[in-house]
Order: sequence, then C-alpha cells, then structure tokens
Amino acid sequence: EVQLVDSGGGLVQAGGSLRLSCVGSGISLGNSVIGWFRQAPGKEREGVSVFNGYDGSTYYADSVKGRFTVSRDNPKNTVYLQMNSLRPEDTSVYYCHTIQWGQSYWGQGTQVTVSS
Repeated sequence: EVQLVDSGGGLVQAGGSLRLSCVGSGISLGNSVIGWFRQAPGKEREGVSVFNGYDGSTYYADSVKGRFTVSRDNPKNTVYLQMNSLRPEDTSVYYCHTIQWGQSYWGQGTQVTVSS
C-alpha cells in the first residue's frame, strides 16, 4: 500500500524558515514525481513545487520562487520542501502528492502558520 506522510509544519514568524518532509512507504520517491500543494481556508488548493525524481528537475510557483527549495534524500525515501523568508500569505495546510499506477496519493497535510 502506498502512503505519504508529510510533517514539519508549525508556527513561525514572518521571515522565518521551516522544512517540510514527505516520507513515502510502498513507493520509491526517488523514482516518482512529487508535488507539494497548499490550501488556505476558503481558497482552492494550489501547486507550490514539483520534484521530478526521474531527472531531478524542479518546478516552483512564482509566489515561492527564490524562497522555497525542494530536494530528496533517497536513503530516507523522503522529499523535503525547505521554506525560507516565510510570509503571512504562506499560511496554509501543505500536502505532498504523487500519482502511481494511475492512482492519486496525498499526504495527510501539515499546517504552516506564519505570523506577521
């Protein structure tokens, strides 16, 4: 069974940093495309970043470019989202996501709250 467990959220002041983790089981994240999404109250879920495990390429939404960095640790089967220079508008629940064999898998979400 494929499972994604994301963690690392918390409360931080504006300008601070957090590192989110997405740990996979039943799946090799190093051979997967992993997306990070976020959803704020009353808003639609939006894509934040993508890590392509096949070629190592990355994608970032304009709103986080230059502040967020996605990376992987193959031995730990984990993908990270390093978030620096956080802003109050980054406050959301963050989710990791992948599609394997036509099935969509989401982490349970981790709350990030940035105070001004």
